[in-house]
Amino acid sequence: MFLAGLGWFTAASVLCAAAPGIGWLIAARAVQGIGGALMTPASLAIIEAAFQPGDRTRAIGTWAGFSGVSSAIAPFLGGWLLEAGSWRWIFLINVPVGAAVAWMTRRHVPESRDTSLSGSADWPGALAGVAALATITYAIIVLPGGGVRSPGFAAAAVLALLSSATFAVTERRASHPMLPSAIFQPAQFRAANAVTFVVNGALGGFAFVFIPALEIIAGYSPVVAGSALLPVTVVTLLLSGASGRLAARIGPRPPLVAGCLLCTVASMLAVRIGPHAGYWTAVLPVALLFGLGLASLLPPLTASAMNSAPDSLVGLASGVNNAVARVAGLLWIAALPPLTGLTGAAYADPMQFRSSFAQISWICAAAFACAAVLAATLITGPGRPTPARRPALIQTPVPHLACPVAFRHAPEQTRPDSSQASGRSFAADTPSPSRPG
Repeated sequence: MFLAGLGWFTAASVLCAAAPGIGWLIAARAVQGIGGALMTPASLAIIEAAFQPGDRTRAIGTWAGFSGVSSAIAPFLGGWLLEAGSWRWIFLINVPVGAAVAWMTRRHVPESRDTSLSGSADWPGALAGVAALATITYAIIVLPGGGVRSPGFAAAAVLALLSSATFAVTERRASHPMLPSAIFQPAQFRAANAVTFVVNGALGGFAFVFIPALEIIAGYSPVVAGSALLPVTVVTLLLSGASGRLAARIGPRPPLVAGCLLCTVASMLAVRIGPHAGYWTAVLPVALLFGLGLASLLPPLTASAMNSAPDSLVGLASGVNNAVARVAGLLWIAALPPLTGLTGAAYADPMQFRSSFAQISWICAAAFACAAVLAATLITGPGRPTPARRPALIQTPVPHLACPVAFRHAPEQTRPDSSQASGRSFAADTPSPSRPG
């Protein structure tokens, strides 16, 4: 699944680079999103299948750190590519990266699958979910300009209600729903996704306007504005692993609350950015606090969501948590600019942009503070995997490894019948061998 998503995303990147106009580019980006939807949840599912329960939080911390690194490097690299060549290189650079990741995945990552699962994909549910999300987003976009009585908003609102109801009915009646209600039974999973929605919404909304604010308000060049967030990259990369280990030792709540509060302060400090804002006095403190906050909150937040789900649903839990994060960013990015007057000509007016940016910064600061309250109230102690009452994952060894990589079952897991495994498969509760040479 991961390799399929990677190949899809890479091929779609070529389509984006070859787009002759904005319409084709938007369509290619939509195709690219399908690959990302396949790839990102699968990467977390690989971690859950490949690590012992006691090591998962630290591994997820490292995953979150590198995810933050990629997000922080993107503006810098994109700005450099824009000045050095063409915007098309922003997409073409994915081709060699995708090829390298595909080679490493095939060589070093063991396969994992659940042999108890059967049934076809839930296409009606997927289509209804996409329609609901698209119409809700469109309604949010057109609301500030047209009002609640505009035909565009009315049509989008009606379609959003119909598609949302269709999705709910479809998932309830489907024999193999893509979003079974059992995934939401653990209270910790619901709490972690609630915090995820608020945190990623505020983070997406703030990040969407921060780099343009440095260019439009402070007069930074694209390269300088993009590189302004490099401290976020460094801090997140260096401290995410330690944050994951700390959360595994003391529980996810303290680092989660601390991280949300650090992001709250960072958003408040961003209001000071104005014309000719100095990097060391105005921008660097914001970047450092965001780096510390993200390093503190992302690993325990992701681990809380993953560890609270049954082992047999860990892939679905990864997909749900990732979808919640992406949907939150999408909705906040669609809503915040028009609600604060940041539309059309405002992007060319530094004074108007500064006013809207300040409003967005205060809104995001309030959201991070609310996320801290949610985490302190709803997130419980150290998350532990819920025992699965169905056959566990089967892992297929990487061809070049001398010994297969396997990990023990969680307590009370049923052991798959040996006849279910093929000649190259093996039960996931065999002892772990020493590291291959």
